[in-house]
Amino acid sequence: MHPTDKAARVAGAVYLSLVLTGPFSLLYVPGKLIVRGNATATAANILGHEMLFRFGIVANLIGSVLFMFVGMALYRLFSGVNKTQALNMLVLVLVSTAVGFMDELNNIAALILFRGADFLGVVEKTQREALGMLFVRLHGQGIVINEIFWGLWLIPFGVLVIQSRLLRCPRSSVNCGSCCGFSLRAPRCSQSLLHLPIHESDCLSPVRSARRSRVSRDRETDAG
Repeated sequence: MHPTDKAARVAGAVYLSLVLTGPFSLLYVPGKLIVRGNATATAANILGHEMLFRFGIVANLIGSVLFMFVGMALYRLFSGVNKTQALNMLVLVLVSTAVGFMDELNNIAALILFRGADFLGVVEKTQREALGMLFVRLHGQGIVINEIFWGLWLIPFGVLVIQSRLLRCPRSSVNCGSCCGFSLRAPRCSQSLLHLPIHESDCLSPVRSARRSRVSRDRETDAG
């Protein structure tokens, strides 16, 4: 298998793995536990299903780590096409990862408040529930902030896809178009790379050519 094909499949596989954590932590857990505008009911749900809430935190952290590896894998794949745009993409992915990690502190703080640690004995239960609900809401606002970066990183990614001429393949054209339209549809583009048939592997030839050209220029520079 050509190294470029392997890099494309690795990037697609890691990207698709986000499907295992994203819907669970972003949709199922909040929908199951959080009662909008009701701190007491939310606290009761979280304490009654504490393990589920903890799994949601872990899933978010794992998703952030996977997203970081997605950025690194795509940078490795496209750095030979346009290193500047590939670096822009990687930086936006890393910023999003950092925001995601920091945002999980809000959920951890909410859980501590709802459980009522010993040092919180001086705080009344209703006050703890209200503060816990505040951190739950802050976590939601953190996700909204992170959505900015979930969209922004697709701009340099789209430029790289176009410059690499992957859009010559009809399947890649459809998938990458939906990817640029909305961030949650982006895994379809990576899916096309992961399941790329052998007879369509020539779609990656421009990426290989760009890398070979860069290597040749480096050798000529060293020889000179």
